[in-house]
Amino acid sequence: MKKLILATTAPLTLAACGDRVDEARGVDRGETLLSVSATGQAESRPDRAQFQAGIETFSRSATAASEANAEKIEEIVAALREFGIAEDDIQTQNVSVQRVRWGDRKGQYQASNVFEVTMDDPDRAGAAISAVTEAGANVLSGPNLTMSEPEKVLNLAYADAYAAARERAEAYAGAAGMEISRVLYIRDAGGQQGREWIQGAQVMNDAIAESAAMAPPPPPVSPVVRTQGGSPGMMVGTTRSQVHIQVDFALREK
Repeated sequence: MKKLILATTAPLTLAACGDRVDEARGVDRGETLLSVSATGQAESRPDRAQFQAGIETFSRSATAASEANAEKIEEIVAALREFGIAEDDIQTQNVSVQRVRWGDRKGQYQASNVFEVTMDDPDRAGAAISAVTEAGANVLSGPNLTMSEPEKVLNLAYADAYAAARERAEAYAGAAGMEISRVLYIRDAGGQQGREWIQGAQVMNDAIAESAAMAPPPPPVSPVVRTQGGSPGMMVGTTRSQVHIQVDFALREK
C-alpha cells in the first residue's frame, strides 16, 4: 500500500485563557487553544471485482420467453463455472417477465434474468466478462472494483491525517514560542473511499461543510448496457481513500 499525506489548516483558533478555565473547550489556565484541520490519504490496489450480467429474451408468450431465458442463463452460468467462478460468488439480482407495450416488439413478452458475479482477482474480470458475453449475455453492468478490507485502508488515511495535524500544530506552537501540552479533542469529519462516501461524526465547521457542498459528486454507478460482443480491457489501478479530521490542541509556554 502507498500512503500520501495532505494537510490543510482551518481558520486558526488561538484562544488565550485568562484566569478562568474554558470548560466548553477543556483549556486550563495558562493554556492556549489551537484548532487544526487535516486531510489524510491512502491508496490501495483493489482486490475484489463485481459485475452484473444477464440475458433478455423475447417471445410471443410469457412461458416461451421464460423457458428460453432460463436455458440461456444455464449456458452463461456454466461458462462462469468453467472459468473458475464458484457458485457462491454468483447471485441473482433480478428476474422478471413482462409484456412489451411499445416499440417494434409491442405485444411480445420480455423475460429478464440478471445476476451479480464477485471475483477476488480483479485482473481476470475482463476475461470473465468476455466469457459471459460469448456465452450469450446481452446485459452487462460494471465492473465495480473494491477492497475486501476497506477499514484497514481507511485507518491508514486517518493515521496520516492525525500525523499531519500534529506536525502542523507543532509548527504553530514553535512559531509562537510554545509547545503542545495535550490533545483536547479529535473529530472525525468523514471523507471518501473510491465511490463510497464515508460519514463522519459531524461536520467539522462551516468552512469544511461549504467545501464538501462544492465538491463534485462521486462518479455514477455504471449503467446497465446491452453488449455487442467483446469486453473492456481491465486497468485495476488504485483506489484513493481520503478522510478529514479536526484536532484541538492545548498549548503552553515553554
